[in-house]
Amino acid sequence: MLDGDTVHRVVWIPGTDRLCGWCWCGESRESEDPVELWEWLLAHPDGHPGPGSAAPAPAPGHLVGA
Repeated sequence: MLDGDTVHRVVWIPGTDRLCGWCWCGESRESEDPVELWEWLLAHPDGHPGPGSAAPAPAPGHLVGA
């Protein structure tokens, strides 16, 4: 799995029609619209204090028995 100060992550929230996107700075947002979510993620780095200044995004969970 990719890791680093410029990785964006989008994961499906099980049991819902929603996605959750994480910026490398640790900020997250939920949306049902993947286009809206990616637009936010790609525009979000504007104004960041710099790479490594916040906690990294959490890794997605794994299903047991999947």
